[in-house]
Amino acid sequence: MPALWIAHVTVTDPDAYGKYAELAGPAIAKHGGHFIARGGRFVQLEGKERPRNVVARFPSVDAAVECYNSIEYQRALDHARDASERELMVVEISDD
Repeated sequence: MPALWIAHVTVTDPDAYGKYAELAGPAIAKHGGHFIARGGRFVQLEGKERPRNVVARFPSVDAAVECYNSIEYQRALDHARDASERELMVVEISDD
């Protein structure tokens, strides 16, 4: 089943986070992911608002988790850890 990688982000260091974004895109693509939303308009209805929201579609939950744990993505993530506050989850898409 396909899955969505959903990130809610507050960037605290734009330069370092830019390096993360530069490296993360190819890592995500390498694992079959493609972006369907990146930083576009949103309406926060509940919970904590983050100014940047990103959604990528992957072939499966396993593919998304493999991407997250990959050397390439972890290298990218090194730039985001001190440059942002984030929540990240992977959600399987139901076929309903």
